[in-house]
Amino acid sequence: MAAREHSVNTFLVAGGAGFLGAHLCRSLLQQGHRVICLDSFVTGSPQAVSDMLAHPGFELIEHDIIDPLPETLHPTHIFNLACPASPKRYQEDPIFTLRTCVLGSNNLLELAVTCNARILQASTSEVYGDPEQHPQHENYHGNVNPVGTRSCYDEGKRCAETLFVEFQRVRGARVKIARIFNTYGPGMAPDDGRVVSNFFAQALTGRALTVYGDGSQTRSLCYVDDMVEALQRLMASPEDFVGPVNLGGTEEITVLQIAHMVRELVGHDVPIVFRPLPSDDPCVRRPDTGLAQEKLGWKPEIPLRLGLAHTYEYFCRSMGNVEGNAASLRANDSLSVGGAAL
Repeated sequence: MAAREHSVNTFLVAGGAGFLGAHLCRSLLQQGHRVICLDSFVTGSPQAVSDMLAHPGFELIEHDIIDPLPETLHPTHIFNLACPASPKRYQEDPIFTLRTCVLGSNNLLELAVTCNARILQASTSEVYGDPEQHPQHENYHGNVNPVGTRSCYDEGKRCAETLFVEFQRVRGARVKIARIFNTYGPGMAPDDGRVVSNFFAQALTGRALTVYGDGSQTRSLCYVDDMVEALQRLMASPEDFVGPVNLGGTEEITVLQIAHMVRELVGHDVPIVFRPLPSDDPCVRRPDTGLAQEKLGWKPEIPLRLGLAHTYEYFCRSMGNVEGNAASLRANDSLSVGGAAL
């Protein structure tokens, strides 16, 4: 494992009540750090961090990073995970998504400069768009449609990366940039519109698995524990290593293959239905993770089948009476399962 900072630090996790953020908060607390979870609860949930509320080192603040930040914040480290991450969520209010990526990042960067705090931007594989280079290396500039239905997220994250490097060059900010590929695991919301959560929610409520296009589009899935480890290694990496650095699974798999793996786990013959592929949905996605292995000593450890089994167990527990959830989840059948990175 990479060396981590052993002194007690104060970590501000913006978006800490989201899927990935809650796992990160939990890991930081387990290491003895103080954690301030900042979340607007637009897509995050207080329930996601309810198990940490009684911890003396944990503080939960409801706040939107688009707005001026509380003056009482004095972190030593900042993780910016604050943005809707699934196509369903970020397309509901594209202007809000852009404002979160740009104005929110600007506010956190100003705080980082004031406090001389390290700050890590959770960017995304979506900066590569529908890539013409495969696998995607960090020096690839992408193929993004700036006026498409996904551009509020894709271009918002690209602009945030620009803000981070310019704050470093002009203001001396201590920045790190992670490009996160598809992440999955326990804690995902069943209705968030991403491929793994959609498939499990559909299967457990007796519905057909919805595959868009012919299912040949590929993703590289990374289990959430592996991703949390990668983010902490990047934050603790030498000062002169900024990134961007790809963080994601190295096993490329088609969406149709994921559907069949979910069917196997559920243990009964769940039908699959095919629908037209949404616009600008990337056809291939696999990171070149050589830089992460070289600079962070990191690569994913959890095999896909094991990670999906853990995720299936979580959905079985969290959904409880699956028949009672069927009606509320049925509306999500028409949503894209192309999947964003977080």
